[in-house]
Amino acid sequence: MTTVTLIGSRLADTGREFVYEGESPDCAGCPYRSQCLNLSVGTRYRVTDVRENAQTLDCAVHDAGVRAVEVEPAPVPANVPSKGAYAGSRASLAGPCPHTECPSHEYCVPDGADFDEERRIERVLGDPPHDYCALDRELTLVEFKAEEE
Repeated sequence: MTTVTLIGSRLADTGREFVYEGESPDCAGCPYRSQCLNLSVGTRYRVTDVRENAQTLDCAVHDAGVRAVEVEPAPVPANVPSKGAYAGSRASLAGPCPHTECPSHEYCVPDGADFDEERRIERVLGDPPHDYCALDRELTLVEFKAEEE
């Protein structure tokens, strides 16, 4: 479902994905709070349209102001244990990984998914981008279904 919200003008590109982190202390007293703080904290979103005729509004958080965009919840690419990793099943992340230099790190510790939650797999993407797992985990790259609003 599409939602209209305000995001930083520099970030207002169709297709851009982000995880909504919630209110900044600088948002206090802002007249646009209800239009800007209307997303679910921790959810990954994709910009589906930028409102071209909307004006850029001043913002204490974003130096170039904010613009109106349409967003929808986005799927989260993630590495999960291979056992039982198929479209339609539910899976959890394997657990934290300290190996930030690994090409799979962003999928083992993805933005928009938590270690303590189980999510539905929308589709299996295949093998992870790493050659081997330093933690000796058997992993499969999947796409978690977008969260419902």
